[in-house]
Amino acid sequence: MDKNYMKLEFLSRSNNESFARVVVAAFASQLDPTLEELSDIKTAVSEAVTNSIIHGYEFGEGIVTLESLIENNYIEIKVTDKGKGIGDIEQAMEPFYTSKPDLERSGMGFTVMETFMDELKVESTKEVGTTVIMKKKINRSVDKE
Repeated sequence: MDKNYMKLEFLSRSNNESFARVVVAAFASQLDPTLEELSDIKTAVSEAVTNSIIHGYEFGEGIVTLESLIENNYIEIKVTDKGKGIGDIEQAMEPFYTSKPDLERSGMGFTVMETFMDELKVESTKEVGTTVIMKKKINRSVDKE
């Protein structure tokens, strides 16, 4: 398989988080992932989109952009917001760190993304926005090709 790409934009509403999960799962299905791989991808997307909604756009609605690229047996997923940005990415990626303890947030979003995906990169600028880039290899067996 060569490359395939998709891009989706939606409002930063919590009910759109499940929509984003389903869209990426449907797109990833062309790689013939296992149910576990598909679940991992959906969980990571859910965390990234939820972060954009709760943290990026905490003071109002905005647009969340979801992009996905399939190349060979890899899927790359980008979740971008034009929200408030992250001041200290390293601190934000620490397990259990949360900037919203009053919302009973666990502070495990980035840890979950790192656990379920092979690569995680976070780019952010204060008052400009944040992009989360996740990559996962789908381990297809030779007889599936």
